[in-house]
Amino acid sequence: MFVDTHTHFYDEWLLPDAEEAIQRALDAGVGKMIQADVDSRERAAMWEIGDRHPGVLFQMAGLYPGSVTAENWKEELDLVEEAAARGVVAIGEIGLDYHEGKAFAREQKVALRCQFELAARLNLPVNIHLRDAWEDFFDVLSDCKHLNLRGNLHCFTASYEVYERASRWADFSVGIGGVVTFRNTSLPKTLERIPLEKILLETDAPYLAPVPFRGRRNESAYLPYIAAKLAEVKGLPVQEIETITTHNAETLFGI
Repeated sequence: MFVDTHTHFYDEWLLPDAEEAIQRALDAGVGKMIQADVDSRERAAMWEIGDRHPGVLFQMAGLYPGSVTAENWKEELDLVEEAAARGVVAIGEIGLDYHEGKAFAREQKVALRCQFELAARLNLPVNIHLRDAWEDFFDVLSDCKHLNLRGNLHCFTASYEVYERASRWADFSVGIGGVVTFRNTSLPKTLERIPLEKILLETDAPYLAPVPFRGRRNESAYLPYIAAKLAEVKGLPVQEIETITTHNAETLFGI
């Protein structure tokens, strides 16, 4: 059994046939899937789908950095805590994203710190989204080292040195998705150095579909293609990748 540690069945691109997509994933050997939260606008749909598939779908709660733009972002943080009380496996996806600019950089850092503190209080892992913001992330993370955080770096595509630096202040795994199958990525070289015990599989569906589906809508059912590429990188049988990454996910997220 594989575990998809980051997916979005409630996304409008995937929602119309979410039930069929879940069944296709199960048929492909993906037995557990974790839905990453974004904000309160889509949270009800996430829970509705998750409640229909207990033991198969699991939920996170978090305020995505791209949602830290409205005037009510502080109220959104309160709603994250309310959602977490329903029973979640992680606080996420949270982080920093300066890809569209740094107009809300201060607010994003405050929101990230608050959610780090929430994860520590609830003894939950964190699921981290980062784009063009590593240095500010390191600043926040180092200030929160006393929280003894654990979690994963979602959609990890950075260098081994970045992974090593992040791991100074928290116990991080890396979430590996479709990018590892892309032709011009340097990610395979990085993964040669990261222990398999610190690697998780994910799709980020409906985004970032692996080869041979690149450019199309992604699904959790495509996770075995990512596993096959990781097996090639590590020089191991796919079955060993399956066993170890599933153990990693079940241990980190308590599922």
